[in-house]
Amino acid sequence: MILSCHNICKSFGTDEILKGASFHIQEHEKAALVGVNGAGKTTLLRIIMGLEHADDGEVTFARGCSVGYLAQMNMLSGGRSIYEEVSEVMQPVIDLELQLRDMEEEMNHASAQHIDQLMERYHQTQTHFEQMGGYAWKSEISGVLRGLGFTDDEFEKPVDTLSGGQKTRVALGKLLLQAPDLMLLDEPTNHLDLNSVEWLENYLLNYRGAVLVVAHDRFFLNKVVSKVVEIDQGSVSTYAGDYSAYSRKKQQVRLTQLRAWQNQQDQIRHQEEVIAKLKRFNREKSIKRAESREKMLDKIERLEKPSEAASDMHLTLEPRVESGKDVLSVAGLSKSFEFPLFENLELEIKRGEKVALIGNNGTGKSTLLKILIGQMESDSGTVTLGTNVHIGYYDQEHQILHPEKTLFQELQDAWPNLNNTQIRNTLASFLFTKDDVFKLVSELSGGERGRLSLAKLMLSKANFLILDEPTNHLDIQSREILEDAVCAYTGTVLCVSHDRWFINRIATRVIDLTGRILISYPGNYDYYLEKHEELTRRFVSSDTHTSGGVIQSSNASHLSMAAPVSSSEGSAGKTDWEKKKKEQALARKKESRLSELEKKISACEARSAEIDDLLTREEVFTDLEQITKLAKEKEQVEKELETLYDQWAELAEE
Repeated sequence: MILSCHNICKSFGTDEILKGASFHIQEHEKAALVGVNGAGKTTLLRIIMGLEHADDGEVTFARGCSVGYLAQMNMLSGGRSIYEEVSEVMQPVIDLELQLRDMEEEMNHASAQHIDQLMERYHQTQTHFEQMGGYAWKSEISGVLRGLGFTDDEFEKPVDTLSGGQKTRVALGKLLLQAPDLMLLDEPTNHLDLNSVEWLENYLLNYRGAVLVVAHDRFFLNKVVSKVVEIDQGSVSTYAGDYSAYSRKKQQVRLTQLRAWQNQQDQIRHQEEVIAKLKRFNREKSIKRAESREKMLDKIERLEKPSEAASDMHLTLEPRVESGKDVLSVAGLSKSFEFPLFENLELEIKRGEKVALIGNNGTGKSTLLKILIGQMESDSGTVTLGTNVHIGYYDQEHQILHPEKTLFQELQDAWPNLNNTQIRNTLASFLFTKDDVFKLVSELSGGERGRLSLAKLMLSKANFLILDEPTNHLDIQSREILEDAVCAYTGTVLCVSHDRWFINRIATRVIDLTGRILISYPGNYDYYLEKHEELTRRFVSSDTHTSGGVIQSSNASHLSMAAPVSSSEGSAGKTDWEKKKKEQALARKKESRLSELEKKISACEARSAEIDDLLTREEVFTDLEQITKLAKEKEQVEKELETLYDQWAELAEE
């Protein structure tokens, strides 16, 4: 056991957050900490780290256990670059490397009487250096930063210039490289695109230490964890298995709890009715019996009403009128800032479609949505809405909300025909009750702003919903309610989301904005996973920036490319045969180069292993000239390997 939490209690005023929370984490175990927003997940992590004091209880770590913590907000500062900031974690390895270089220089001038002692010290330092992965530390840093979505050009970017999300990614990179025995991660996927989330999943799956993670990404939790620790109304329960297993078991537990609560309520009501009747008899004997039953009733340990029955958000999406069959038509759409985001995009959306727009951070997804709703102008191209199309827009930054207004005013000003009761009932459906309705929007948390935006979306009665990251800041329970509402919605949906579970449930088509073009997959996220590697490899080549459009994947056995809008120097004269021939030539060239790189990598790896073997032989490590020569060759081989790995990775990703 690497972590034990026993009887942790924590209250803020009269609000009891944790009630005797007890659980443990084993070595190498990957566990999730789940619960609705405000349940106390972050508070519990901070108590474990000693950043907050528990009112009662005990946190115990295994002897010698190293612990790392990623908070939701990380305020890194200083004049260092991203690469320098992350390299700080590797300083012990860097120091050892410098010691080796100093000793090599010292051996060149050492006297015979000191050389044996110096060589022994060198060998010990080198062994320690190798055990710490010293020859690969630069590759490790580059690999982690790339995995978390930073490009090589951004490595030298000053940390002070980064956004909050970028700083969190840097902090996550430092923690992963630090590789503590136990990692506590609070929403690590919040600022990652799909590729980075998938990279992190694989990293954590292969991580040798233990992990306790707070996340609302159910796809991520299903892939990574084998245990779920749940906080529900202050109590902590542990479930074996991934998130899906937890969800099934939790539903069973909730049903059992609800039945037990309902049975107890029936018993209490029955006893209260009996007591009332006995008192109405107004006889000494009957009054004594009533008092006796009251005492028994007071001693009953009252069960709490299960949270599902008490705190669900209520969301219903219904269009006021039906739109025409053609909902949206985009032709030749282009947009650039300092560099081109996308060029000559073509897109058609029909009534009733639920389209998920995905892509890496920075590809222009949110920009595209803002162009579609008229908040931003394109550089070229046209956007045409169909007959009777009424848009309802959900902004991930919630800029459509007015920070100086109260929640009540936000709805009242947008829908003046609603009376006070209707506004209060609507807000109550989204868990805003009593004096909450008079809070200023600026005082709301991210999750609360999300619920308010959903309330406005519901009232809009729009028939074309354009949603930008609608699940951000929502807890899992609220996400499931939103999914149910979108699935039941009879209108049309265009949604940007990194939530793969959400996409899988609601999408009838997935569109990937990549390489400045759109690639369309007629299906959900599972279908996209099955087909995107094949389609991207075939069509997203080095010259994709010269053409736009939508690449269509019509079914599992047939792939075709929709004709893009051509420029004056476009490819109108090219035949399908010429395009196919060019694609085949490029593919052959790429495969040949990959094969060549793989042979070189194998040769270098073999030589590196051979040098390692030689350095363990007495006749070698007692020979100063030989060991110096091999050490230098080892360094050259590792540098060459690092270059070859990078070249192979870049080529494979094209």
